[in-house]
Amino acid sequence: MMHNLHERPIIVQSDLLVLLDESKPMAQQAREKLVLFMDAVKRAGSIHTYRMTLLTLWNAAAAGITADEVVGLLTKYGRYELPFQAEATIRKLIGRYGKLWLSSESGKLMLHGEASIIDEVITHQSIMSCVTMRSEATACELNDSCRGALKQELTRLGYPVIDLAGYHLGEELAIQLKNRTLSDRSFVLREYQQAAVELFYKEGTVQGGSGVIVLPCGAGKTIVGIAALARLGRATLILTSNSTSVKQWKDELLDKTSLTDPEVGQYCGTLRQVRPVTIATYNMLTHRKSKDAPFTHMKLFSERDWGLIIYDEVHLLPAPVFRMTADIQATRRLGLTATLVREDGCAEDVYSLIGPKQYDMQWKTAEAGSYIASVSCTEIRVPLHANKEALYAQASARSKLRLAAENPGKIPVVQQLLREHAGKPTLIIGQYLNQLHELSAELGAPLLTGEVPHQERQQLYDRFKSGQISVLIVSKVANFAVDLPDAAVAIQLSGSFGSRQEEAQRIGRLLRPKAGSNRAWFYTIVTDQTKETEFALKRQLFMLEQGYQYERLSLPHNKNEVAEAAAQ
Repeated sequence: MMHNLHERPIIVQSDLLVLLDESKPMAQQAREKLVLFMDAVKRAGSIHTYRMTLLTLWNAAAAGITADEVVGLLTKYGRYELPFQAEATIRKLIGRYGKLWLSSESGKLMLHGEASIIDEVITHQSIMSCVTMRSEATACELNDSCRGALKQELTRLGYPVIDLAGYHLGEELAIQLKNRTLSDRSFVLREYQQAAVELFYKEGTVQGGSGVIVLPCGAGKTIVGIAALARLGRATLILTSNSTSVKQWKDELLDKTSLTDPEVGQYCGTLRQVRPVTIATYNMLTHRKSKDAPFTHMKLFSERDWGLIIYDEVHLLPAPVFRMTADIQATRRLGLTATLVREDGCAEDVYSLIGPKQYDMQWKTAEAGSYIASVSCTEIRVPLHANKEALYAQASARSKLRLAAENPGKIPVVQQLLREHAGKPTLIIGQYLNQLHELSAELGAPLLTGEVPHQERQQLYDRFKSGQISVLIVSKVANFAVDLPDAAVAIQLSGSFGSRQEEAQRIGRLLRPKAGSNRAWFYTIVTDQTKETEFALKRQLFMLEQGYQYERLSLPHNKNEVAEAAAQ
């Protein structure tokens, strides 16, 4: 029990911003609770700023967290009395969850809710255009084709709707998970994977069948998707981020289920295989010949009677796929991701069209269970190279960031880190191709970018996995869905501005469990006293929210001391 109020770690503001003081006792314990119903916004020194929003509170409500529990936690860890306005807003927003719901009655799509709420929402033309008849004070009959658009619009208006209208079954598929013994490359669902599948499926009731599962990189999101597919036993369309991931999904399906090669199709590159289980890329679906032309391959959504659509890396879902998803709300939908963070503000669409967050495992929880590797994160700040100082002083804001990111002074630090971790499988990751090509020539290490043909790309992955090469330089093409389980060290040279999502995904390349100490190391090299330091703080927010700490090492501005300082 905390007797001294001034030692409590959080301050709650009336606008739903929450300040967490890391220097206070129980700050880590408070953070573990806060992330259940709020998002990180920024940090300044030991003060971390979080915000409660419509979506964070509704996702919490969908997970069974009540307004009383949220208020209780904020009171328990709060330094001051919870502002009345904040408490009232929390209770109002969580109280809206479950007040509107959809059902299917005699083949008709119906919207139900309290009469006063129905009265309020149908004053909006965007909602009224979906209504075919107000059958009673607490129910409206809807146009079937409006199911997705209505859910989107109600979410934007501040009224989440629970979809109980059910799903069509889809084409039946004979599939079973393979049963293996511990001596035969054991494949047994972990307890949390089984729990995630059960929460998604909900015993086949109308309450199950749509939603998002959030698991750390390396914790087996693909396995959860495969288990959900096997549980449903229906034809399935799997959408993922790139052709490498398509192959990985197929390999896992053939390895861990009774499916045979002719039953699993790949729809990417030159392949156009539409089979009972079909795996396609987002890029393929959004391809068109010109800006005004129709999407060439969006017809894939209707080419088979799918019973399930799996959205891998759902945080990457592009806008055209959202629009198609709005039209297929009668098909079960499963989103998989390591982070629901979206930098484009489309998190509402994930919630309304894919479904609420059904399961979320904290990264440190997975680490404690040895399901993922323990990662040490270090930010190394280096001075701007003397030859770039005058150019930097005169550059625009955007050019300043690139100059800082491509700072030649980072190269000696990379070389020192490679010496320090000699022999460990290491990824060097960057944003700018010129920088990566120069580093590749300097180190004599292979470079993998989007320019590399798929077959050659796969050969590099295979050589890295087998240990033939210990250092691989990669562009952002390796941010997502690349299975390099043995990578133990990652060195980040540059990134996409302040992308929290990208930082998490890059660290995720290291999280596969490791033999022995089960340790990994992530280094981000940042040019000191430049715009890059601001973006570095933003990039680190998600990992800080998950309980990770970045050790900061600032190298001297005397370049003769840089290598010596890096060694320390």
